[in-house]
Amino acid sequence: MNLEADENRFSQIAELLVSSRHAVVFTGAGVSTESGIPDFRSPGGIWDRFDQSAFDYSSFLTSSQSRLAHWELFRTLSHRVEPNPAHFGVAELCRLGLVKAVITQNIDNLHQRAGVPDELIMELHGSMKNFTCLRCHAKYPLDKIEVIMQSAEVPECPHCRGILKPDVVFFGESLPGDTLERAVFNSRASDLFIVIGSTLAVYPAAYMPEYALASGASLVIINLTPTPMDSQASAVIHARAGEVIPEIVREVKRRSG
Repeated sequence: MNLEADENRFSQIAELLVSSRHAVVFTGAGVSTESGIPDFRSPGGIWDRFDQSAFDYSSFLTSSQSRLAHWELFRTLSHRVEPNPAHFGVAELCRLGLVKAVITQNIDNLHQRAGVPDELIMELHGSMKNFTCLRCHAKYPLDKIEVIMQSAEVPECPHCRGILKPDVVFFGESLPGDTLERAVFNSRASDLFIVIGSTLAVYPAAYMPEYALASGASLVIINLTPTPMDSQASAVIHARAGEVIPEIVREVKRRSG
């Protein structure tokens, strides 16, 4: 990142934040890659290592081979990682009262661990922090599942031997209705919509910035690579989120005195 070249944009984004009434942050995989979680679509990402066609909900229910592939992926995503400066920066903007909602495509729970209150977060694709048995509906935290994974390639429910599924949205499943409704409401209510670490390629999640723009919000995009909505944004920074967000937070605090 060229810090000098981006200083004007840091200042511009900080001014938009300080003057906003309802700023919303929207995050994708690019926020968490710096914590060591691979994204899905970049070279070397998840879909370079796994066959995407096997990862739909109907296959998970009916095919033991599909479940085996899913659990190999779960092991990749569940390894212990920590929030990075981007997560902590977003949490600080929430603490300052400048960000009113965080909409995320991520399932890693890192925003909450960084300090974003649960009530401000909308996890569009669910979360890996809990698993549910599809037969008896018992729920298990990730810690419990990690213990079971040590002795079983495809863990089953300890109570009834039913299929265990993380509380995430698989291909072929609908997004959770109440979460989607809250995300749409906040997107349309926003006057500033900040995209961080998303290519805006996955729908219906990628409709959120479109709803914000249609309602008159300013759009900011912070992503390592260009997105289809860059031309509609008031400010665009192509850099790592963990480098950019702390700089914006510093500029916000400088302006706030």
